[in-house]
Amino acid sequence: MYRYIPFLLGLLFWSSCYNEYAQYSNNPTDYAIIPQVQSLEPMDGLFVWSDQVKLDAPADLKEEAAWLSAILEEQYDVAIGQRSGGQIQMRVEADSSNQESYTLDIHPDKILLVGASERAVFWGLQTLMQLTRKDTDLDGAIVVPTGRIVDEPVYGYRGMHLDVCRHFFSVDFIKRYLDVMAMHKINTFHWHLTEDQGWRIEIKRYPELTNVGAWRNGTIVGHYPGERNDEERYGGFYTQEEVKEVVAYAADRHITVIPEIELPGHSSAAIAAYPSLSCFPSEPTQVNNGMMSEASVALQAAGQEKIVQETWGVFDDVYCAGKEGTFSFVENVLTEIMDLFPAELIHIGGDECPKGNWKRCHHCQKRIQDEGLKDEHELQSYFITRVEQFVNSKGKQIIGWDEILEGGLAPNASVMSWRGTQGGIEAAEQGHTVVMSPTSHCYFDYYQSEDRANEPLAIGGFLPVEKVYAFDPMPESLAADKKNYILGGQANLWTEYIGTEEQAWYMLLPRMTAISEALWTNTANKDFEDFKVRLQDVRADYDRLGYNYAKHVFEE
Repeated sequence: MYRYIPFLLGLLFWSSCYNEYAQYSNNPTDYAIIPQVQSLEPMDGLFVWSDQVKLDAPADLKEEAAWLSAILEEQYDVAIGQRSGGQIQMRVEADSSNQESYTLDIHPDKILLVGASERAVFWGLQTLMQLTRKDTDLDGAIVVPTGRIVDEPVYGYRGMHLDVCRHFFSVDFIKRYLDVMAMHKINTFHWHLTEDQGWRIEIKRYPELTNVGAWRNGTIVGHYPGERNDEERYGGFYTQEEVKEVVAYAADRHITVIPEIELPGHSSAAIAAYPSLSCFPSEPTQVNNGMMSEASVALQAAGQEKIVQETWGVFDDVYCAGKEGTFSFVENVLTEIMDLFPAELIHIGGDECPKGNWKRCHHCQKRIQDEGLKDEHELQSYFITRVEQFVNSKGKQIIGWDEILEGGLAPNASVMSWRGTQGGIEAAEQGHTVVMSPTSHCYFDYYQSEDRANEPLAIGGFLPVEKVYAFDPMPESLAADKKNYILGGQANLWTEYIGTEEQAWYMLLPRMTAISEALWTNTANKDFEDFKVRLQDVRADYDRLGYNYAKHVFEE
């Protein structure tokens, strides 16, 4: 009798692992993964999720294991436990060639996920969840098609940007934004936190930045320069505790948060809070087209010359580059910022800084003379370089928009190229790392249809999904020995004309889905027609998760 026990135990184990769909014939459409994986070997058979499935993960993957358990319960009402020898096995095996590479082996009785890092394992889980479906044709079973996937991204920097200054978005929205980024294996969140129209982050040393700078007394209605002022007080800001909450939430999803603190231009909100930062503290705030709210007119009549901007555009009132107090302020602000954000990169803006005030400011002209500078462009380079030296002293690096090239690029700066790709090419040729983000392919505040009458108000331009999908950060003209300086790419959502969460999602999706594949997948593997087929499955995820999205590409 006892000699049959091993056989019976083996039979029991086999029957517990076997499922009735082990020989199921999968279709190519069952593997609708975005971004497209580098290698896929489909097989026959299905893995079935159930409460009997157990997860085997080491301690260094406890956060990833918790995420998988939570998402299965939330989306499919499946509760999985953990135990050694479970059907889902995850582990890290270091790979020096690409820290985001992973291998996913799916069989009817088990799933093995091996990543080069915790982040790589997390990306493998995103692929696994994209493959998971509730199949009504199979009695509602929660299944995964079997196969082997070997995958890694082409670019290490895959970014999404969000402007919360022109319009403010809640912490809950930011978290959902990060969730969608994670689903698309986008690993960097560029958080644009300061602007002319609002300062959005608490700085304890300078409380007026949020007491005053976070609020404007009105906002223009209609396209710039505006039809009228809505006369409504508007604003908001994130406390430092909320910032820490967002950074931790992003870290759990292996997303790096890069803060942007604009300087020396786009600084009206800070100047409204602390007028001494201006070259001319007693001069009234410049307002485009006279679209100032009645409340602000009254404040200026009462002697408060500086106000937070209520219209869009570029303004002459920028940080004074000649006053030492400006640099003390910037360094104090950046000290608090660097304490909040563990990212190596700090974005310092550097774009669209008019030089008119500097030309007539005796402080700035004295700085030019004392430092032996040629002109105001070199003064901007002096400003950026001095900020860079401070940031470097804290163990961080700066990144700025491509205008920081003007007057000479700071020694260790990275460049984010938005005015086309030429700035990025120039920076790479000089040995600086680059993130490509040209308006032509990466500005999601552009219209998605040429039929503007039936679209929400946007800043202009035309950027359909197909053009986003065609984006390639690597310039053909760049010399082979300079190509390693191109870190990747980023899409941007500026929010002058995006005042609600629903509208933000409409502008983001499915263009975010398209850029995720543009930045992850080898160009040789990209196929827009095939992408559109796979996008149908992602559309089902949009619907299931309740996201608003543009439907143009689905109607073609």
